[in-house]
Amino acid sequence: MPEIHEVATLTSKGQITLPKPIRQALGVDAGGKVAFDLRGGEIIVTRADAEHEDPAIEAFLGLLEADIRAGRHVQSLPDDLARAMLANAGHAVNLDEDIDGEVAL
Repeated sequence: MPEIHEVATLTSKGQITLPKPIRQALGVDAGGKVAFDLRGGEIIVTRADAEHEDPAIEAFLGLLEADIRAGRHVQSLPDDLARAMLANAGHAVNLDEDIDGEVAL
């Protein structure tokens, strides 16, 4: 990663805006999460999901999002496949349960 030096101003609420070159280098946009680690008097800023990133899943989700945005019909997964995926992800499985709150893609 290239060396970048940027300065951000702390607001009265303790907030900062990450400068654009830093956001671009980290690959984060609005709604993205960053992690702050204090190490020996320095703060290290990283993408919060960087340790758990899976390129295959990211590519699949990107294709799925493109299909949805293009209005193409997305078939639902077979129940047994959905159960297996959720079980492997460590989530409780109840495909008949209603979804609480809004769903954003």
